[in-house]
Amino acid sequence: MDNESVMSDKAITTAQTHWALDEASATLIAARENHVYRVDTANGTVALRVHRPGYRRFNEIEAELLWMDTLATNGMAVPKPIPAIDGRYLITEDGITLSVLSWLDGTPWSQLNPTAEHFQQLGVELAKMHNIVDAWHLPITFERPTWDLVGDSPTWGKFWTNPKLSNDEVSRFTNFRDKARTALQHMPDLEVGLIHADLVPDNVLSSGDELQFIDFDDGGFGYRLFDIATITYKCRLREPNGCLANALITGYKTHRSIDDHALMLFETLRACSYVGWNITRMQEPSGQERNARFISNALGAINRASGFI
Repeated sequence: MDNESVMSDKAITTAQTHWALDEASATLIAARENHVYRVDTANGTVALRVHRPGYRRFNEIEAELLWMDTLATNGMAVPKPIPAIDGRYLITEDGITLSVLSWLDGTPWSQLNPTAEHFQQLGVELAKMHNIVDAWHLPITFERPTWDLVGDSPTWGKFWTNPKLSNDEVSRFTNFRDKARTALQHMPDLEVGLIHADLVPDNVLSSGDELQFIDFDDGGFGYRLFDIATITYKCRLREPNGCLANALITGYKTHRSIDDHALMLFETLRACSYVGWNITRMQEPSGQERNARFISNALGAINRASGFI
């Protein structure tokens, strides 16, 4: 048995002890930043997260769980943390950190064909999420990362140093980074707050008429437009005429305002972030193919934004 299997068995046994998950069967459903298991018990289904060592500090994970609990309490369809027998949301034992969440039965949008009406509803739900956290008095101990987009060490990596860039492409990415820095300095009034930061199709679920948000692991403090751009950028890749992106914006504006002029800048920043993110993932299956696609898409976004900055 390999080390990963041993650790998985140990994690499941530890969870069964601390959450009284007797006679439970566990199935691995995701192995990205964290390992996530579907755990079926006599009392229902839950999600067990085995947190990747070193990816998030203990306080950061605790804050994420408090955040999801606040959203769920205020009517959002998000995973709700389930306390262990002793009341804790987060358990660390023998080098393994675990949390258990309520199970959501929706279907990811990556497996569906969402319409403009769905995206308008998504805009409404995203604005609702931002409103809830703005009204929430964060605990003094609340700790989540801050999204750095164009600093010396961006959150998802220095996109202008991707090793597959040509000299000309390095210049284009570096030039965009410098112009984006200047542009952001001249937009001090842009809204900043807690953002999910990764509402891609895998992380938005539909269950009947209900929309569900999952995977808050990348969430932190950042520009609200970045949260919106994460979705609209993907929309424009799928449908360049902007119908889906405009539907999301329309939904969002029913509850909050948007700086439409700045949105293109943030869509370009989102595109560039993937070029940085993939630097350490080049050797994964399809990593090289994915890298070429990310670079091509980002350069296209930079071209479209050339009139803005």
